[in-house]
Amino acid sequence: MGFIDTVRDVLAASNASPARGGAGDESAGAYWCHDCDERIRDVDAPGDGTPDCPACGDAMEFERSAASTGCAC
Repeated sequence: MGFIDTVRDVLAASNASPARGGAGDESAGAYWCHDCDERIRDVDAPGDGTPDCPACGDAMEFERSAASTGCAC
C-alpha cells in the first residue's frame, strides 16, 4: 500500500490550506472594475476607502474572495 499512502499524502498536502495567497495573507477579497476588468486585492489597495479604477477612474466594487462564503469568482 506504499503507493496509495504516497498519493494520499500528496493530496492531503495540496489541500492543506484553502488560502491561495502567500503565508500570512489576510485578504478578504478584491476590488473590481467590471467595465475595465481591473482588479486590486483589498490588502494591496491604497488608503482606507474604496479605490478608484486606475483605468477609468470610477469607484471599484468590493467582492469577497473564493475562500470566504460567497465566491467572488
